[in-house]
This record gives sequence, structure tokens and C-alpha cells, in this order.
Amino acid sequence: MTSRGSLRRNVCSVPKLADEKMRTMRSPEAASPPYELPPLILHPFTEGSDPETLVRSTRASLLLQGLLPGKELNRQELERLVLAGRYCEIRMLIYIGKDIFRWVDQCLEWLQNQPRTAGLELGFPAIARLLIEDTPAAVDNKLRSWGVVDYKAIFRRAIGLRSLFSEPPPQEVLEAEFIRSYHRYADHAYQARLEGESCPRLDPQQYTFVLYASGEYARLLEQQWQCEQDDEDFEG
Repeated sequence: MTSRGSLRRNVCSVPKLADEKMRTMRSPEAASPPYELPPLILHPFTEGSDPETLVRSTRASLLLQGLLPGKELNRQELERLVLAGRYCEIRMLIYIGKDIFRWVDQCLEWLQNQPRTAGLELGFPAIARLLIEDTPAAVDNKLRSWGVVDYKAIFRRAIGLRSLFSEPPPQEVLEAEFIRSYHRYADHAYQARLEGESCPRLDPQQYTFVLYASGEYARLLEQQWQCEQDDEDFEG
């Protein structure tokens, strides 16, 4: 029988990690199963008006490019709608970035407390590359099942924008050019974030993780707690 506290630890706990002596060195235990890091949990990041704003922005962009017929709005109004949609995207990406940053901190804290990795100077880039460049197959499949195909660009830009802003700034404090072309700035910020810190690279054959939507993870915990309660009632 386990306590609720031990259950929480079991959900996020992982076995001992394989040692890594050099940036590209593989562990001598490469044939063993990969070690599982804490799960990445993504929370809802949209508001009720966001989908409608994004649809209007997409249509306005197509009208500006002459790809759709229509003259009900002037160019200035179309530009306003495009910027509103891009700003909505910026907000959503920053919220995703907040979840990623929180997860990276959890992974690094866990690694620092493990005997085999305590002496390694692991940093943000090691975990970020595992997420974006060496994505576990199960995570890739899950995101694609959600309809998220270009998730690598989404995560890159989420990290880049979160590196620039701890919280979404008001739209009026951002230059229109930044909002219009935020993806370019976000890509550069991501690259700068990774290049600003040198650390070993995790072997994707030895390190893995799982991905949950926050609601899905909450239901998983609830089910496990219910099973625990049922066991306690049975034993009682």
C-alpha cells in the first residue's frame, strides 16, 4: 500500500540516469531501457475569443495578399486584424514557453539530485534539445494525434519568446513590426538561448519523457488516487 505522497513521487519519479562523461559520448549501458524524466505537462493557453481572432486574422491576411475577394474592409482595418491575430499567437506561445521552462527546471533539479549526473554541468540546452531535436517517438506520435504537426517550430518559438518575456506584454507596448514578424525574432531568440550556455548533450537513447495535457494528467492522478483508495478500503 502506498500513501498519496508516495504516489505523487512515483508519478514524476524516474530511475537512475546513465552517466555521460562527454558531450557526444554514449553510456556503456546504451542497450538498457531509457531513463524517464519528469513529464511535460501543457496547460490550456487560449481564451474564449482567441479562435475567432485567429480566424479573422487569417482571412485578413489572405485579403491583403489578394488571395481572397472582398472590399468590405480597408487596408488599415485589415492590418489591424492581422496584428491582433499575431499578438494572440505571441500570447499563446509565451504560455507554452512557461510550461516548457517549468518542465526544464524540474528535469534539471531531478538530475542534480541523482548520483550519476550530480557532477555534470547540465543546463537548459540539454533538455531543450531533447524536446525539439531528439523528440521521443511517443511524444511525436501524441502531438501528431492532436493535429500538431510542426510542433518543433512551435516549441522553438515558445522558448524564444519566453526567453524575451516572462509574461505576455500588452499589445500596445510592442512594435507593429515585431508583432508582424515575431516568428523571426523568436527563432533568433531560441538560437541565442541555446548558444548562450555550453553543456553536455543528453543521449536520446538513454533519456526520454512523456507528454500530457493538464486535464489528461489530472484525470490520470485521480484514477491512481481512486485505485489507492480502493486498495485501502479492501485491506481495511
